[in-house]
Amino acid sequence: MTFSWDFPYASQRMPVMARNIVATSQPLAAQAGMQALARGGNAVDAALAAAITLTVVEPTSNGIGSDAFAILWDGERLVGLNASGRAPAGWTPERFAGRTAMPQTGWDAVTVPGCVSAWVALSERYGKLPFADLFGAAIRYARDGYVVSPITAMSWARQAPTFTKFSEFAWTFLPKDRAPRAGERFYCPQQAETLEEIAATKGESFYRGKLAERIAMASRADDGAHTTQDFANHRCDWVEPLSIEYRGYRLHEIPPNGQGIVALMALGILRHFDLASMPVDGVESLHLQLEAMKLAFADAYRYVSDPATMELPAGRLLDDAYLAGRAKAIDRQRAQDHAPGDPRAGGTVYLTTADENGMMVSYIQSNYMGFGSGIVVPGTGISMQNRGHGFSLKPGHPNLVGPGKRPFQTIIPGFLTKDGQPVMSFGVMGGNMQPQGHAQMVTRIVDYQQNPQAASDGPRWIVNADFSVSFEEGRIAPAVLEALAARGHRIIAAERGTFGFGGAQLIWKLDDGYCAGSDHRKDGHAVGF
Repeated sequence: MTFSWDFPYASQRMPVMARNIVATSQPLAAQAGMQALARGGNAVDAALAAAITLTVVEPTSNGIGSDAFAILWDGERLVGLNASGRAPAGWTPERFAGRTAMPQTGWDAVTVPGCVSAWVALSERYGKLPFADLFGAAIRYARDGYVVSPITAMSWARQAPTFTKFSEFAWTFLPKDRAPRAGERFYCPQQAETLEEIAATKGESFYRGKLAERIAMASRADDGAHTTQDFANHRCDWVEPLSIEYRGYRLHEIPPNGQGIVALMALGILRHFDLASMPVDGVESLHLQLEAMKLAFADAYRYVSDPATMELPAGRLLDDAYLAGRAKAIDRQRAQDHAPGDPRAGGTVYLTTADENGMMVSYIQSNYMGFGSGIVVPGTGISMQNRGHGFSLKPGHPNLVGPGKRPFQTIIPGFLTKDGQPVMSFGVMGGNMQPQGHAQMVTRIVDYQQNPQAASDGPRWIVNADFSVSFEEGRIAPAVLEALAARGHRIIAAERGTFGFGGAQLIWKLDDGYCAGSDHRKDGHAVGF
């Protein structure tokens, strides 16, 4: 790939070039990863040190009670890890009778968290440094404090009103009865004690020891269904990533229960159109991308679930003939609200690391909706995700809530290869923006030869759950927006402003080293040596 080294968009940064590199959404976490590399660790050690630190310094998006996924190039092949959690045994559909949707907060939104199991599995299989050594920075920041960065402070303040009713949350994360402001010091010594326990027991305490007992006790005291057995039954799974070819490159994603298949389907549809012949931020290109994404989401919302309960193999949704048929459903002049096809007939943090020996890691960790469920386990600093909200309550739906089942997940790491060799580890955090961001990064780089930082800087769009579309304010020419509206696209203002368009981190492999881009929409950056 020969990039354009032009930078056509307003940006606060340049790409970082180095032979060892870490890119995250928070500077202190990036430095923790870099310190692991400097101590002789590899890209996995760096990713884990950064991920563990992120639970402390960016609690607005992830925590010790998060889920995680990873794709990594181990030097010889690509492997995937699904460390999402499962529903408690007590979560039968009858438990939620009378509801139209799963809860967003409280214990009935919490599946068994998986990120601790990801830390252990990745370290045991690939790490060079002792497991406990990966926790040093996180424990120090939790016990001694850190200065809150600006974008994290904005997110903290925005979320605070939602969680003030949860007393343990307020006591832990709202000192002075408010969110900490940018430039203020925040510390959480109970998080330090919890991380020390996880480090000393190699995660056993979280699933089969003292911490598991404390979590189950807190759930039981609040009429939750979680038991110590639910935690003891947790496991993360090594998986074979799904992939699709796109103009000589191959995009890889974690298979369902994640939504990475949406990015694959969208690109499988878009490869039937010559995007490179159209202006990068013009009407024709944007219209096709929006329609392809609507088609992909229509299928994902209908079919994606825990793979054990999907009605068809995930690969059926990536069938060449099926995607060609979906491409023909696009009207080049008119937007549509697409229905699912029938293939049977035919708050998140992301980080990426790479080392001089060729190992590359694409890693994502999330509470789901910001701080998550609002549940904080007393005395531990463990904030619990709300991934249970991803289940359906529609009878007969493959994603219907059920005991021991994994819900539809939004968090997805991405990886790009060419001719069987690693090219780019990347991700775009942010709810259903994630597969849309993956597709946008790939089209910008592959079709338009934008370098990773320019691809990250470019204006973003998002297809909302109701198939309306939103664009970053002031970043697309008014004439283009008017033309898209004239084609029938329902354009609405983004409810969350910049927060709604995700945060990208990208590492591209050069002949001798790497080129990293880091999103100006987040506090973080890329660092390397």
